[in-house]
Amino acid sequence: MSYSLLRSSELLEIQTLGELKKAGYQSRSIKQELRDNLIVKIKNKENIFPGIWGYEETVIPDVERAILSMHNINFLGLRGQAKTRIARMMTSLLDEYIPYVQNSELHDDPLQPLSRFAKDAVEEYGDDTAIAWLHRDERYTEKLATPDVSVADLIGDVDPIKAATLKLPYSDERVIHFGLIPRSHRGIFVINELPDLQARIQVALFNILQEGDIQIRGFKLRLPLDIQFVFTANPEDYTNRGSIVTPLKDRIESQIVTHYPKTIETGKKITEQEAVVKTEQVGLIKVNELAKTLIEQIAFEARESEYVDSKSGVSARLTISAYESLLSTAERRALINGEESTYVRISDLYGVVSAICGKVELVYEGEVEGPVIVAQNLIGKAIRTQFLNFFPDPEKSKKSKINPYAKVIEWFGSGNEMEMPGDMTDREYMARLKTIDGLDDFVDMLSAYSSAEEKLFMMEFALHGMAEFSLIGKMSLDQGMKFQDLVSSMFSGPGEDDYDFDDDDDDRKPF
Repeated sequence: MSYSLLRSSELLEIQTLGELKKAGYQSRSIKQELRDNLIVKIKNKENIFPGIWGYEETVIPDVERAILSMHNINFLGLRGQAKTRIARMMTSLLDEYIPYVQNSELHDDPLQPLSRFAKDAVEEYGDDTAIAWLHRDERYTEKLATPDVSVADLIGDVDPIKAATLKLPYSDERVIHFGLIPRSHRGIFVINELPDLQARIQVALFNILQEGDIQIRGFKLRLPLDIQFVFTANPEDYTNRGSIVTPLKDRIESQIVTHYPKTIETGKKITEQEAVVKTEQVGLIKVNELAKTLIEQIAFEARESEYVDSKSGVSARLTISAYESLLSTAERRALINGEESTYVRISDLYGVVSAICGKVELVYEGEVEGPVIVAQNLIGKAIRTQFLNFFPDPEKSKKSKINPYAKVIEWFGSGNEMEMPGDMTDREYMARLKTIDGLDDFVDMLSAYSSAEEKLFMMEFALHGMAEFSLIGKMSLDQGMKFQDLVSSMFSGPGEDDYDFDDDDDDRKPF
């Protein structure tokens, strides 16, 4: 039977070099191994990177081309673009098990021993050399580049304790303690945030990538290391913290540029996949698609905001944390009111401000406004953008003979106000929305919904949207919001989130 056809259980029964040869084992580099296994998966129409959304036509084809070309790879992209995740998933393209000389610290190939230990073992024992097996998950090594990383960490150093224990002179190569890179022989080695690595450390990688030489304290060892290198880098780092030195960049054959989700639907897939929904929340909270869409829209608005540093990017972790906070906001309200189930509300979106604040880097103007104000403004922009997908453009409606917003505007114009505390019960929530004259009919006329709860959600959405378009006024309270006539809100003074900061909306005043 061919070696390639042996099952894992049969491979693990092979214990010696002689048995390995008899099974038909042949040495193969890791890049050839990745290439061969990728070819099989492509032919079988298998999903090579499951759970990676939005890269089907861009990044993943580039990764496949790089592997087929047997290239080292550098993923270049902003924070939260699945660079490290793709690198970790490359282990699925490795053989489940590979043989190595037992107890060799470099996991030497039995047919091509590299270290002094493995060479001596094969020379002494021949076909009786003991063989062990290495699982694919153990062939992945990852190192975060930080300023304190040294050459000794990555490549190695002389170990005086080993020299004393073995009674060897420092001139003997056996006193070397190998670093992470040699120990990753026959595996995938990943350096995250490569530009953060000091230039002198990057220089130490030149020969390893090109010629396979390593130098440790005067030792010049010809170690043709067999490693698939994967690097990740953030474009921001090229100017803020460091850069990839040109000769090293030249030795990395493929540079693949990643990106954020290009559509709301792709973002929703990522968020639903990654967000941790607690068991108690599953039966307690109902979330409609619009609420999920608004969470994603917040990230899209942040990436376009003049107050957010576009060079730093807005990670997909923002929407993940925001969605988890949205559920927790609704859960907290239900627990306070002793309700067995609840439906998310538009007002719950303001409970995700804390999740937004820590996920965006602000430019100077944003720091002046403050992270909380900017976060609330982003929520308002998200509501404003999505509002037009469900209701008529208020600007155009003002010019039409029949204004669908007129009845609601008149109700507030008559001196009516409506406070919407964030923690009110579902019964009170419904009663207050139903009190607003014309709002019920307005939503019935212009919006489709599948349940009574969704209708209430759309009614509140309509209120917030009308406030964003300055049809009615909105003020922030300590606990919730107050909607009122636009003119009244101007004289009552702004709340902390009652400004819109868009240049194209400079005519907007406090609600």
